[in-house]
Amino acid sequence: MKPYTLVTGRVAPLPRSDIDTDQIIPARHLSRIERSGYGQFLFEGWRISESGDPDPTFVLNDERFRGATVLATGPNFGCGSSREHAVWALLDYGFRTVIASSFADIFRNNCYQNGVLPVALPESAVRLITTRAASDGTYQVTVDLHACRVTDTVDLAEGFRVDPFRRECLLAGADDIDITLRHVSAIEAYEQDHGLAHNATPPRIHDDNTLDHGSQVRPGFRGVTRRRRMD
Repeated sequence: MKPYTLVTGRVAPLPRSDIDTDQIIPARHLSRIERSGYGQFLFEGWRISESGDPDPTFVLNDERFRGATVLATGPNFGCGSSREHAVWALLDYGFRTVIASSFADIFRNNCYQNGVLPVALPESAVRLITTRAASDGTYQVTVDLHACRVTDTVDLAEGFRVDPFRRECLLAGADDIDITLRHVSAIEAYEQDHGLAHNATPPRIHDDNTLDHGSQVRPGFRGVTRRRRMD
């Protein structure tokens, strides 16, 4: 995924509380098998009116906010189901940053896994950002992940907290799989030592109930089972 270091962008204000993942991306669009293409369905229930036409009163249909890369919204954003598609839709639409006073836990973690930064600020700061954005379509904020700070061109300067491990992953553009692959040599060595590799010979169990490498076998253990191949 793309590293996140410093992002400056226009802000789309959506000051609504408890926006859930079904409102972010309706369930009827979850049958797609790829991660891309979900941006067109972002907030579809609000962007598109019952007549099938774009609702001109919704923020993302306002020409002033086309191309915005920061979404400023209400508390408890991303609640509801655990669908990762919600983050895919935001990212595909162009949002790399979501600012709110609080986030649902699973949604926050899904953001980290996909290179989107969820920034939790005091509610007063979020309200200031949404108010300024709503009154000025050119309003921008800068989110500095190195400094963990949000600033604008007026007088905003707010720090935010992010888990140190997640911060380093975002800066490096690495998800959990990328981090795991950094330890392939150690994983393969462990599998060889414990008879888990595809071509490894399972260790023998001796009469004293120990394995070749000295580990004690638990009572009732009847052998070492190799990992089943998935191919």
